[in-house]
Amino acid sequence: MKTPIHLNALRAFEASARHQSFSAAASELNVTPAAVGQLVRSLEDWLGTPLFHRAATGRSRLVATEAAELALPDIRAGFDRLTLGMERLKEGSSGGVLTVTVSPAFAAKWLLPRIESFHAAWPDMDVRLDTNLRAVDFVAQRIDIGVRYGTGSWPGLVAEKLMDEEVYPVCSPSLLLDASRLRTPNDLARETLIHDLSMDSHTDFPTWAAWVRNTSITGVLTTRGMKINNSAAVLQAAIDGQGVALARSVMARDDVAAGRLVRLFPQITFESALAYYVVYRPGCASLPRLKAFRDWLFEVAGR
Repeated sequence: MKTPIHLNALRAFEASARHQSFSAAASELNVTPAAVGQLVRSLEDWLGTPLFHRAATGRSRLVATEAAELALPDIRAGFDRLTLGMERLKEGSSGGVLTVTVSPAFAAKWLLPRIESFHAAWPDMDVRLDTNLRAVDFVAQRIDIGVRYGTGSWPGLVAEKLMDEEVYPVCSPSLLLDASRLRTPNDLARETLIHDLSMDSHTDFPTWAAWVRNTSITGVLTTRGMKINNSAAVLQAAIDGQGVALARSVMARDDVAAGRLVRLFPQITFESALAYYVVYRPGCASLPRLKAFRDWLFEVAGR
């Protein structure tokens, strides 16, 4: 059966409704706002009904009609299936471009130091890293696979636990040249604490306050110190001797192994409630390039 409506018109409508703006939709689709408006009007002419409210004056955002809002979930699901169908057509090749989303800190501290072995195993596959602190739209941004840090629940995505994490204090070896410094956990009261704010809004994210509560130490003021919103920068500040950081073990492992950082008070253990998960869309699990990268992640993490 021939489809009477061009897909571009549906794309323009869906993007305009999602952004509530012809201009924002035009930026996403790499066309002019006038072109988006014309495509939407052509769809409205074919349907014989408006898709956005235009009568009210002074609106700064597009507002979809009730009928349009009801139709949008099915239209978006259709585009998801079309995208997946295109991926299926490319299944015969393990080459091409693999788009991976990870946080900037995870890329710097864990993924990039290890990814050479993936390139060696899959020389025909190019990896494009999308490093972002915020959650991305896997469909709109054509993301194949990602690694996320959290509790393991992200709507619309399969989440497989990759690595658990421990949290512990670390500092530069230079701070320990003074033998009277940092001999016991109570000595933290005299040190500058470096705080990781990269996921400060997450209630389960490990903090200095939570770590201290897990111990029997007293007198440590956990509200003071240096505060940084990037886990890699937190570790770099500690390496530079700026204070004592509460390190995430996955991020700090290489620096501790290389002697750039020293783990303090190893007798105190504190497991994070959060973990690292490999995430991808359910319908994409069998794509060869996704499967290759997923298997490699688990192999490297297992070492």
